[in-house]
Amino acid sequence: MRRAAGVALTAGVLFTRALAAQADCFPATNSHEARTLAIMSLPLVFSAVRAPAGVPRPTVTAGLEASYVPEPDAVTRTPTVCRPGKGPEETALLFAVPRPRFGVALPGGLSVEASWIPPIRINGVKANLVGFAVGETMHLGRAWVAVRAHATLGVIHAPVTCNTDALADPVSECFNGTRSNDSFHPNIFGADAAIGWPVSGGQLRPYVGAGYNLLHPRFQVHFTNSQGSTDTRKVEVNLRRGVLFGGLTWAAAAAWEVSGEVYAAPGDAVTARVALRAALGS
Repeated sequence: MRRAAGVALTAGVLFTRALAAQADCFPATNSHEARTLAIMSLPLVFSAVRAPAGVPRPTVTAGLEASYVPEPDAVTRTPTVCRPGKGPEETALLFAVPRPRFGVALPGGLSVEASWIPPIRINGVKANLVGFAVGETMHLGRAWVAVRAHATLGVIHAPVTCNTDALADPVSECFNGTRSNDSFHPNIFGADAAIGWPVSGGQLRPYVGAGYNLLHPRFQVHFTNSQGSTDTRKVEVNLRRGVLFGGLTWAAAAAWEVSGEVYAAPGDAVTARVALRAALGS
């Protein structure tokens, strides 16, 4: 009888642990999980990557941007709330995020811009993200001032929880399981303001700015372990971040320009962006 009771108790404990492991997680805003998600979101923010400037006629542009992907240190990438005891997550599977951009600017100062990262898998990462922004540019003496509202929506699939190295690690919970195909919805909404001024006859335009972002990241694990048990737990947190940025736009030719930008969320990370744009029909 005692043996049967012990077996039942052990089974109950294991069952309870299994349920707890599958429970959705809502970490505090100062947790490792929250900060990791904030850093993962940083290169996805749809910033202008361009100095404010007016246009003499309606202008349509197309371009390509690349944003550096910062990686949190191993301590920050180690879960402490949602998956205690697990090793660091893998968050830097790509060195940079490429993003095509399309924009329309009007002489009155109004501008709209959009982007789409198509679902093409690169190094295990497949994104399907869209970005939107609407802004207004105003003349202020010799300078130009721009205010914008922006959003980044969609999903990224990547082996964040259990990558190839973790599957071969005997001390990892991923050992002998399947490579995870986790999903990450960044859900970024923000606003910013920038001021820029022309130098060298307008060929160079440095700029600086600041903004505020609302981050509502939603992360879901998709992993099957060596016993055939599938983990689909979710991690949800809502965050707010102030940001600072600055850069330089170079009018390389009449219809071409190149911009570089440093974009920082103090306390989280810093990313760098480069964008090449061409005016269509010029």
